[in-house]
Amino acid sequence: MRILALDVGDSRVGLAISDPTGLLASPLGHVERGPTDVQDVIQVADDNDASQIVVGMPLTLAGESRTQAGKVRQFVRELRSATDIPVQTMDERLSTVQAQRLLTDSDRGQGRRSSRDRGRIDSSAAAVILQAYLDSRR
Repeated sequence: MRILALDVGDSRVGLAISDPTGLLASPLGHVERGPTDVQDVIQVADDNDASQIVVGMPLTLAGESRTQAGKVRQFVRELRSATDIPVQTMDERLSTVQAQRLLTDSDRGQGRRSSRDRGRIDSSAAAVILQAYLDSRR
């Protein structure tokens, strides 16, 4: 059973997918936000045989909902109305910060400068969200 995770931003939706056993999350790229973004995400889910979609919900450190959380909730509503694949949300506090740290450490280990590729960061943030979700299920 594969699970697709999303890190929804204003410009891109970062994507990550679990392995078939549901133990490990891997970055899967991103889709650009726009008129077809919901359909693009559904296509990625179908292409990867995802049986569930987990969407990161951006909350403040105090657990409060702000403007971006409202935008993500709207995206989730649109996604749920367009697919039969179950969609749920997951707290994503600090996922982007953690993803940037992981990428920086990885790049240093390979002798590269830190990544400024926002799509790569968004995809890694989705993987952080998904790994937290997978770990919480064990």
